[in-house]
Amino acid sequence: MGRKITIEPVTRIEGHARVTIHLDDAGKVEKSFFHVDQFRGFEKFSEGRMYFEMPVITPRICGICPVSHHLASVKACDAVAGVTPPRPATLLRELLHMGQIIQSHCLHFFHLASPDLIFGFDADPATRNVIGLIDADPDLAVKAVKLRKYGQEIIRRLSGRRIHMRWAVPGGVATALSQEDRDWMLGQYDEMLGYLLDGIGIAKQWVGANQDLIQRFANFKSGYLGLVKDGALELYDGMVRLTGKDGQLLEEFEDQDYLDYISEWVEDWSYLKFPFYKKMGWPDGTYRAGPLGRLNVADRISTPLANEEFKNFKALSDGPVEPSLYFHYARLIETVYGFERAKELLEDPDILSTDIRANVTGITGVGVGCIEAPRGTLFHHYWTDETGKIERVNLIVATGNNNWAMSKSVDMVAKEFVDGNNLTEGMLNRVEAAIRCYDPCLSCSTHAIGQMPLIVELRSSDGEVVDVIRRD
Repeated sequence: MGRKITIEPVTRIEGHARVTIHLDDAGKVEKSFFHVDQFRGFEKFSEGRMYFEMPVITPRICGICPVSHHLASVKACDAVAGVTPPRPATLLRELLHMGQIIQSHCLHFFHLASPDLIFGFDADPATRNVIGLIDADPDLAVKAVKLRKYGQEIIRRLSGRRIHMRWAVPGGVATALSQEDRDWMLGQYDEMLGYLLDGIGIAKQWVGANQDLIQRFANFKSGYLGLVKDGALELYDGMVRLTGKDGQLLEEFEDQDYLDYISEWVEDWSYLKFPFYKKMGWPDGTYRAGPLGRLNVADRISTPLANEEFKNFKALSDGPVEPSLYFHYARLIETVYGFERAKELLEDPDILSTDIRANVTGITGVGVGCIEAPRGTLFHHYWTDETGKIERVNLIVATGNNNWAMSKSVDMVAKEFVDGNNLTEGMLNRVEAAIRCYDPCLSCSTHAIGQMPLIVELRSSDGEVVDVIRRD
């Protein structure tokens, strides 16, 4: 009989997951699975609430990316109410989103991913972490903390809270940006951008020195999904673009039409669903989202520094850039865009306007909100009755878009690097690192309609099963 290796929990990610690696009789990897056992029920228990409560309820899905849910939710609520926010309110919402991109991407790269890159996958796990990074390079560690703090301060100064805000409302936002806070954000800009460019230097140096590993590490073809505006990278409000394995355009559509193009598959070994392109079916229609997906579908980036790095990124391949480890480089390029776009917004004359809310006058009964969360394309879809009471909710959450890709990456890396007869911790860390490429947020992405299966086993003192109670 073959053996099974279990990695539980997967470390340096948000949420709870495990990996099972199944070996054959010779100790070689036969198949590996990425299991998401976490269960959340936000789609179901939001039913019966008023639509305007959703931008307050849904950020509680996660403390890492509450801004993404807050903004996707309020965009859906705008549609439910048939209202268009004033331009200054839209600028302020996008600025809040740039703060989220900065803080989340910096958290992942510097605190969660960089220990593998700086110390190596086989380093002692006692030092292969953020504490080890502080000891090894305290200057870099301080810069990383300041970068994330800058993003969080943008969020706090706009919305009054770093997490679980009550700021964006149907038709606009609750408070305007003060000149004092605008000046503080601009005053910190040059120093913080310099820190970020230092991080890109580290990433590019690592990429140049590790090409053999990069090409062997979860390098596979897939489709790609992301928002664009006139072909450029877009994180707040654009068209949804889907490209095929060859990089050619498959679809470009409005967010409210997403159900015409995207469906979800279910496997019995995970609570996390598997989105796919409906016209190609499962599994041929699988794709990747997030930073790698967004840069692969974009033709350019609208800000100068990020676009120069984007050209370097595109030069890595004649077609789509496929190796999963390039997620880290793509993530930093997006962060540069987040900085530059934040400055553009802060220098817009309308950013200090107090014309920040339009009145709601009616209920349309349905609304879709879409945004590029740090981890991928996020859809909120609400159906209401004539009073605005929620009757149904559908969420396709950023991390869910990458579920198939994470599972495939785990399987490929295990087969490439794990030797069941000579097992080391570093081999298993490589499998975890395959997941960390995607920066999953599992609290966000696990949800279901209906009852969660439940099995209760009563065992005797010697471990024998005496009775079983099952709810399917």
